[in-house]
Amino acid sequence: MKQIKIKSSAGDSAIFINEKIKNADKYICAEKRIIITDSNVKRYYEDIFPSADIIEIKSGEANKNLDTIQYIYNKFIELDVDRSSFILCIGGGVITDIAGFAASTFARGVKFGFIPTTLLAQIDAAVGGKNGVDFSGYKNIIGNINQPEFVICDSYFLKTLPKKEVLCGLAEAVKAGAIKDESLFAFIEKNYKKAINLDPDVIEHIIYESVLIKANIVNADAKETGERKLLNFGHTFGHAIELIYNIRHGEAISIGMIISALISVKKGLLSESDFYRIKNLLINLNLAPDKSIKFDMEQAIDSLKRDKKRAGNKIDFILLKSIGKAVREPIDLNELAHAAEFLNA
Repeated sequence: MKQIKIKSSAGDSAIFINEKIKNADKYICAEKRIIITDSNVKRYYEDIFPSADIIEIKSGEANKNLDTIQYIYNKFIELDVDRSSFILCIGGGVITDIAGFAASTFARGVKFGFIPTTLLAQIDAAVGGKNGVDFSGYKNIIGNINQPEFVICDSYFLKTLPKKEVLCGLAEAVKAGAIKDESLFAFIEKNYKKAINLDPDVIEHIIYESVLIKANIVNADAKETGERKLLNFGHTFGHAIELIYNIRHGEAISIGMIISALISVKKGLLSESDFYRIKNLLINLNLAPDKSIKFDMEQAIDSLKRDKKRAGNKIDFILLKSIGKAVREPIDLNELAHAAEFLNA
């Protein structure tokens, strides 16, 4: 087991890589414990859950809304949850987003911890303290930044993941390498087949290095006023594509990374050779099409107008100067539309 610590202005958190769910009890200092999970995770894993009352919600992004939060609040009241209680969230990124927000806001804050069950959540979604829900077509527009007490990344859950979910997690690892660590990017390039097949040593290395990158960024900028915005590489167009075409998050941000890398080339920042390294790796991971990318630009820009990172008609956009070195640049939405039009040529 390896441990990474976050010590930030939004709280402290300990991330345990390759810890086991059976050891969760030693990290919970509370007599009253409530588990929040979704119906799919409960169906497959309830027999290994720690002892606790269970709040079960429906799975999927469509349920990441205020109605679900209200349902959880009512359950908290029924179960007599107070600030001495502990909320344990077991599931993928949707669950950790929802449950973290519910715990953070009920009774002005109840302590909580995460046991993420997907690779994407272990690498990214459950790490860093962002909690929230979607509202009126705006992704994660209602939320807060509040650290879980701990995150337990148990490799046991990965063994039953569908391959498409494994690939979505690897997309976030590619992002981490692209913005901050060329050596991680090169490691994934070299070992992508083993990563897809969840080779234990390879996948532990990828999770650890990806989480370390994110933890270091969060430690420096917990509230996303500067450095942390680099983590949005690929996500600006990615979130738009995800909403428009209803595809998996990892697939959407992979297309977003290719778009952002290509814009970086067009702006004279990134070399073509680095662009093709990024594109080819995502193709090898079956996360991006090998042909041209076509999408409705008008719909995409309309979606960008609903991005929480927008300020007026500008949006902080993440570009690359090289693999491992990202920069942020405020870009006018009209300029962004013009820069991206060549994708549909």
